[in-house]
Amino acid sequence: MHIRQVCGDDKLRHRELLLLADEQWSLVEDYLWRGEMWVLTDGDEVCAECVVTDEGAGVCEVKNLAVEPGRQRRGYGREMVAFVRRTYAGRFRRLRICTGDSPLTVPFYESCGLHVVRRDPGYFLRTYDHPIYEAGRLLTDLVELECDL
Repeated sequence: MHIRQVCGDDKLRHRELLLLADEQWSLVEDYLWRGEMWVLTDGDEVCAECVVTDEGAGVCEVKNLAVEPGRQRRGYGREMVAFVRRTYAGRFRRLRICTGDSPLTVPFYESCGLHVVRRDPGYFLRTYDHPIYEAGRLLTDLVELECDL
């Protein structure tokens, strides 16, 4: 496995993968250009990506984290979270990840050492132009998780 940074217009080459984690392109564009994008490759294949932004006050945020569907549950997502924690530890005090109230993603991030600090009821219903489902469940609330770096 190898993780490398992606800059400039090369970020657009990973549009489909970005949209796996955040289904509305207009929202992705809001953070894509101000964030640092990383891709994890295994051999010649891109397996995962993440976008990390500086949110000020010593906080960095993973705005987008996605693993290719055929490569999920092989540790690539966990490796991306570990990479972000190592890479940003010297620059920031806290790591934040916001996600939907999904029975898949919230427990995953908790198993990576993050803890729920806040919920925003109805966020997905207010923010997205279409319903978002994960694991057969309509996402309604935003769940904010954090950990110290």
